[in-house]
Amino acid sequence: MTELASPTQHPTGWSREFIGEITATEPVMGDSVLVTFTSPPQLAASCRAGQFVELLCRTPQSSDPLLRRPFSVYATNPARQELTILVRPFGRGSAWLVEQPVGAILDVLGPLGNTFTVAPKSKNLLMVAGGVGAAPLLMLANEAVAKGMNVTYLLGAMNAGGLLAPGHLPGEVEYIVATIDGSAGRQGFVTDLVSEYVQWADQVFACGPEPMFRSLRREVLANRFAAKPTVQMSVERTMACGVGACLGCMVETRRGMRTSCVEGPVFEMDELAW
Repeated sequence: MTELASPTQHPTGWSREFIGEITATEPVMGDSVLVTFTSPPQLAASCRAGQFVELLCRTPQSSDPLLRRPFSVYATNPARQELTILVRPFGRGSAWLVEQPVGAILDVLGPLGNTFTVAPKSKNLLMVAGGVGAAPLLMLANEAVAKGMNVTYLLGAMNAGGLLAPGHLPGEVEYIVATIDGSAGRQGFVTDLVSEYVQWADQVFACGPEPMFRSLRREVLANRFAAKPTVQMSVERTMACGVGACLGCMVETRRGMRTSCVEGPVFEMDELAW
């Protein structure tokens, strides 16, 4: 592992560009892959749920794709100085990445962005994930269980093959799934499950596609009491630079436009402009 540059100051903390070596790959959720790679000393220990990394998904001899691709951190291993990301091959960059073998070298920028924030008095956490939105919430679930919190984790997919295997979550987590075709769990959308847990939860955390957020908002507003529980959403945007320079990932909030790569990707639901 060779570090390319010294840490540079980032508005949300310290970030760095570094070279990581792939140490493991594991197929998950049908067409997706967990990619684990090395990181600089102390970086894995400082990374928190909600943050992401930006990767150059190309060989050093190529300039295509030109821009970096963002991936949420799925897990960290401070003892081995490793980060793990969940990659689904949506486009050329991610398709290239899932084909890389153990030993391949990656150009990485991160960790970037803000984090999920668990309130000091929260005890019951509801997590709602769609697709690769499972990644940051898996990391949050591990952090919460380690602190003795109760976690209910809802995950939706098109079919059973697109779900995360239960063994990937801590045994203490209540794991409930929904599939569009009914091949596993409840038939329908993952947000169809939300009304059953809103009044139990002290906080709700979500990550997934925009339509899921809109459906989740409707369910929460119809079932919560006095603006509780609060909801934090990790939005999905095209984040080309990761440092707020390109302005390609802007999110409209009640306080104006915000960059999801610097001031996000986690936002309070009630702060977003709907």
